[in-house]
Amino acid sequence: MSGETFYRLTPKQLRLLTLIRDYQRRHGYSPTMQELADVLGVTKVTIFEHVVGLEKKGLLRRSKHRARSLELTQQAVFPDESLNILPLVGHIAAGAPIEAIESNEIINIEQLFNTQQDAFVLKVRGDSMIDEQIRDGDLVVVERREVAQDGETVVALLDDGEATLKKFYREQDRIRLQPANQNFSPIYVNDVHIQGIVVGVIRMY
Repeated sequence: MSGETFYRLTPKQLRLLTLIRDYQRRHGYSPTMQELADVLGVTKVTIFEHVVGLEKKGLLRRSKHRARSLELTQQAVFPDESLNILPLVGHIAAGAPIEAIESNEIINIEQLFNTQQDAFVLKVRGDSMIDEQIRDGDLVVVERREVAQDGETVVALLDDGEATLKKFYREQDRIRLQPANQNFSPIYVNDVHIQGIVVGVIRMY
């Protein structure tokens, strides 16, 4: 899949293609649309709409008469199989949390980061992590993981749907999301959904 192809994909479409690929590798056959809907927490109608869109882009084929007929075409190559292309999926707050925003851009880097998991890129807004050398406007490379260790810099999705970039610490009865700037206060939560761990920073001058 070329960089030009990535520009034509939404993050949700790329996620769907990746799910189909991973399911086929695990089971040896394709998932049904209902199984995909269950994993993504959406309706079967929504999955069907994405499938039709991916068919039009030449990345997916299916038979109308078989339940497990979804088939990736040769054009469907993925970011985690090409080290020099990562999807820019949106912005992340390094100040007060902001609403997570999806983006359709890509970042083309030449084998700078080699992670064992799926990775993506976020553009930083705010200065709460400047003591970790993460500044407003930087690009952070994030390894997609749901479990963090104390002291790791994480992309955290809060209960209200807002995302923030902070250092992660477990305390006795809560989680502390710690900024790296003395002008900002920690965020304390009972639970948080970790979307990934920061593994690199890209700065453009």
